[in-house]
Amino acid sequence: MAAARSLALALSLLLLSISTLVNTLSTDYYDQTCPKAESVITSVVKKAMSNDKTVPAALLRMHFHDCFIRGCDASVLLNSTSKNQAEKDGPPNISLHAFYVIDNAKKEVEAMCPGVVSCADILALAAKDAVALSGGPTWNVPKGRKDGRISKAIDTRQLPAPTFNISQLQQSFSQRGLSMDDLVALSGGHTLGFAHCSSFQNRIHNFNTQTNVDPSMQHSFAASLRSVCPIHNKVKNAGATLDSTSTTFDNAYYKLLLQGKSIFSSDQALLNIARTKALVSKFATSQEEFEEAFVKSMIKMSSITGGQEVRLNCRVVR
Repeated sequence: MAAARSLALALSLLLLSISTLVNTLSTDYYDQTCPKAESVITSVVKKAMSNDKTVPAALLRMHFHDCFIRGCDASVLLNSTSKNQAEKDGPPNISLHAFYVIDNAKKEVEAMCPGVVSCADILALAAKDAVALSGGPTWNVPKGRKDGRISKAIDTRQLPAPTFNISQLQQSFSQRGLSMDDLVALSGGHTLGFAHCSSFQNRIHNFNTQTNVDPSMQHSFAASLRSVCPIHNKVKNAGATLDSTSTTFDNAYYKLLLQGKSIFSSDQALLNIARTKALVSKFATSQEEFEEAFVKSMIKMSSITGGQEVRLNCRVVR
């Protein structure tokens, strides 16, 4: 019995080491099998950006939303079928866009190296390009992710919401092996992009029984948001940019946060405890320190793996 138990333990440890080995990412993963993959992906992202300045924010958000459900396995790219509603059709993902950029990159990479580069890696690389081509830092992305076969709209409930408080954010990040430092650094991704009224109306209308507007918001800033987003807003694409330089990757997000000019409750929440507030202040003062922390946290987040295959078409399983 003891021998059987020790054999079972040895087998489970072997399987664990194999799965760890399989999921080990490396920066030189495609050096032999598809050496030009990264430069091709970069040129596709650059071309898309020249036609649509919202592409970088879209790609960065897409990558976040992918990694936070089942790991970075490109499950966010899968289309719904008659039998399954996929992640991209879950409520938080309805506003995701620029999927065509990943399709175009995949098409070019497939023509060069068929069946080699995963959609998950293409998305991770495109997110890095989105940051770098917007004036932010660049980094060497570890590669070797595999594409997942499961994508369920209901799982998008697991995504951290813009209404989250600091304890909800902490729980969401820690469940994925990410720290409070990672939370503050990755929130800086809000330097790029746009928010629809629905994602921050809780702060500017009927905030609580005492006041209509979140008192932590700077008065004239709140008034400007209320004029763009009236209580019964009927304009589908109404909203606000996430910071004053929404197509440039910089530390303006943190500076505005300290001035009471943040958009989401989840942004404001970073000022509610000493540790995260201190990091916000540090990043507001030093773009260099922000970029260094952002790169470190991006590599950590994008290394949460979970797939099994390399798709030939990013929208459908093999």
